[in-house]
Amino acid sequence: MSNRFICINACLAITILFLFSCNNSSTITTKDSNKLFLDSLISTLSLEDKVGEMTQLTLGMLCDGSGPYTLDEPHTLNEEKLKTAIVDLKIGSILNSGGHSYSPSKWNALIQSIQAAAINEKTSGIPVLYGIDAIHGATYTSGSDLCPQQIGLAATWNTELVRKIAENSARDVYESGIPWNFSPVLDLGIDPRWPRFWETFGEDPLLTSDMGEAMVLGYQEGPYPIAATLKHFYGYGMPLSGKDRTPAWIPERQLREYFLPPFERSINAGAKTIMVNSGELNGIPVHVNKKLLHDLLRVELGFEGVLVTDWEDIKYLVSRHKVAENYRDAVKLAIDAGIDMSMVPTDIEFPGILLDLVKDGEISEARIDESVRRILNLKLELGLFKNPIPKTSALTSEEGDLNNYTLQAAQESITLLKNESEALPIDLDSKILVTGPTANSLLALNGGWSGTWQGDNPKYSNSGRPNAAEALIQKFGEDHVINFPLEMDFDESDIEKIVSEIKLQKPDYAILFLGEMPYTETPGNIEDLELFQNQKDLATALKATGIKIIYVFIEGRPRTFNDIESMADGIIMAYLPGDYGGVALSKIISGEVNPTGRLPFTWPKHASSHIPYFRKHTEDIHTDFSLNAFNPQFNFGYGLSYCQTSIDSITIDKSSYLIDDTIELKVSVSNKNDCDATEIIQVYISDLVASITPSVERLRQYKRVNIGPNQTLEITMRIPLKNLGFIGIDNSYIIESGSFKIRVNKLSKTFDLIK
Repeated sequence: MSNRFICINACLAITILFLFSCNNSSTITTKDSNKLFLDSLISTLSLEDKVGEMTQLTLGMLCDGSGPYTLDEPHTLNEEKLKTAIVDLKIGSILNSGGHSYSPSKWNALIQSIQAAAINEKTSGIPVLYGIDAIHGATYTSGSDLCPQQIGLAATWNTELVRKIAENSARDVYESGIPWNFSPVLDLGIDPRWPRFWETFGEDPLLTSDMGEAMVLGYQEGPYPIAATLKHFYGYGMPLSGKDRTPAWIPERQLREYFLPPFERSINAGAKTIMVNSGELNGIPVHVNKKLLHDLLRVELGFEGVLVTDWEDIKYLVSRHKVAENYRDAVKLAIDAGIDMSMVPTDIEFPGILLDLVKDGEISEARIDESVRRILNLKLELGLFKNPIPKTSALTSEEGDLNNYTLQAAQESITLLKNESEALPIDLDSKILVTGPTANSLLALNGGWSGTWQGDNPKYSNSGRPNAAEALIQKFGEDHVINFPLEMDFDESDIEKIVSEIKLQKPDYAILFLGEMPYTETPGNIEDLELFQNQKDLATALKATGIKIIYVFIEGRPRTFNDIESMADGIIMAYLPGDYGGVALSKIISGEVNPTGRLPFTWPKHASSHIPYFRKHTEDIHTDFSLNAFNPQFNFGYGLSYCQTSIDSITIDKSSYLIDDTIELKVSVSNKNDCDATEIIQVYISDLVASITPSVERLRQYKRVNIGPNQTLEITMRIPLKNLGFIGIDNSYIIESGSFKIRVNKLSKTFDLIK
């Protein structure tokens, strides 16, 4: 261990002793000791050290190979490249894998070598901060359970479970030796054309806020704490075209009303880092928007953590956005706007450019110190100065998740959308045909960011996780399952073979697995939200045989399928349920598990009608001037169960309230069946008249409730009146007096707010 690193730790120890000697111990805070330590450390750093700390490279820049995207296998650190990056350029952060997942022991070996170079050879002796995209489990750690993607987790409406899932992910990331995770995504999933729709918690600001906070707390405050990253600040998720990283036109009032609350909640929960929106918002690339990155984020919201760019986004200011003539101008714009760390990540020019900008007086060293302080504080909070080389057991959840939260999450996410004449569940004695392009693929169950960026290489799938067809064979037995695998590009000849098989073997049911294969970001851009024509042709042909048909959608966004909806006896939305999605589906289809998922988005009936539930009243006006224009395939919050419950009555404690009051809502919910049931009570409130056109209604509270056989429960829910405001004409939050309607299912009450 270098003398420099020993000095850093001695400085840390002396700082603590100094504070204890100068202050009453009861008044000493971690923030005090951290500040004194950082003051001392930063005073010893050269300008070269500082700009290096603000630079992040991808692992491929340190490995053998002809370039960062063309590495030699197995991926091995190149001593010369390692020295150039860590020792000469003093790089402060590394991210990513070399293109695919590694074992925990491989991760530990790589990171130990990188940290050894940093603390033993770099003049500052400051450890490297390593980051990774572990968005549904430890994405790049082989053996780690991959849980449902965020859109599926949102369908559970179970924040306690989501926090447990995040804790498990943090454990596997931590055991890989990585302290920083680029998750969660807090963009709203309003436009299902967007290829990162499935990375969101859906369209609702409240549900997204709750889920995001739970995930941040699971990452940062669990048994294996790692830093969370809020993505992507902000307005990224609703580009005008529906295509990734294309312009978004969202006025400030709407940004504050819908898109800001999830970020504000997680900032208040202590999120340590934020990643910036790669796109442009109202004509300004967010990476150069000081009004957003400084005035809003730092001053108004009080965010004190690290602000990191997304992949290569400072360079894109030149090549894509055309707001900078050259790389130097782009760097100046981004740093002036408030960027702390540049995810460069595939060139080594950035630190030199930033160094020259400071030497030439175009950026002050004081501005550099602001960012370096935040970065070093993050390293300090993560324990890197005490334990730069992770001492882990190099284990993952492959060794056993005793509570099996991953399977539980998959089961709770899966959403039953149609069950004509109780077609589901299917008796184990039945004979079933299983087909469709997503039936025989574990890749389809996991989606993007699974072993690889696009999640499309089966070589990096975890072993022992059955796909949907395999799980159904295990559940029903080989003699009861006819498995007819299909690729995405199947044609009419394949359909004819399946029809012939049905006529020959006469199964009782056809389970048709529809949807998409993995994608994310720009490769997932689409021109049409409609379900693929060959999948609709298959459904039509099977319907003509007279067999009962169950659609199972495995997909990251709701593809429209209205012209074949009526042909299905049952419809299941599985989202991207993860490694144990096949098992979960087999349990639900067979009736072992009662489906309880509820849609976290509005499923459009037509490809051009993706309107969220919190629409405005004018969006209800039909061409015949009736109020039936909003007519989705399935509503936000919708979902069926095998054991249905009923909302029998609702009461509120007053007919009028003051602004500081809290509504006490009592909901009587009953289960008149001989089975256990789960209901997700959803409370919607409508502001009947407001100075800004009000939404038809907004979700204001919800509760997941378990109800025993033949049981009736009275559930009390409390909603503060202060939560019923909105962003007014001057872009500030206001609460107005007036009349409101509160709705649970089909029951409603009205009340007044009196100022």
